[in-house]
Amino acid sequence: MDEQTRKLLEECSIGCKMAVNSLNQVEDYIRDSNLKKLVENYISRHKGLEAETVKILQNAGNDAKDPAVLSSAFAWFTTEMKLTFNDDNTRIAKLLMDGCNMGIKTLGERMNTLNQADGSAQALARKIIKAEQDLMKELQAFL
Repeated sequence: MDEQTRKLLEECSIGCKMAVNSLNQVEDYIRDSNLKKLVENYISRHKGLEAETVKILQNAGNDAKDPAVLSSAFAWFTTEMKLTFNDDNTRIAKLLMDGCNMGIKTLGERMNTLNQADGSAQALARKIIKAEQDLMKELQAFL
């Protein structure tokens, strides 16, 4: 596996893990059954994409990377602070949409800088971006 492909797949893995962590974190604050179902669906979808990424990396003799500890801690703390004082559906939807947007931008940028990555890695990155776009679209109903 070439370096650009490995790096793009590692970024896909990190992005999926960050998404699952964020979705799991807000799930505790959700009281609306429809929003809860939506979040559970996307937890499952991101876990599936993460598993797909890890399998490709492992088959090539590489390990998946974890998100940076500082970034994860900051994201967790920020979310906790925002939801402690206001945990309504609108606030949760906005937080998740912000996370989706960040994921789309980060992965899109990495796809552009790692444009020599093989087609399967590029396709997987596009699937993850599509999942983020789909989630953002579905969250609009809760604004």
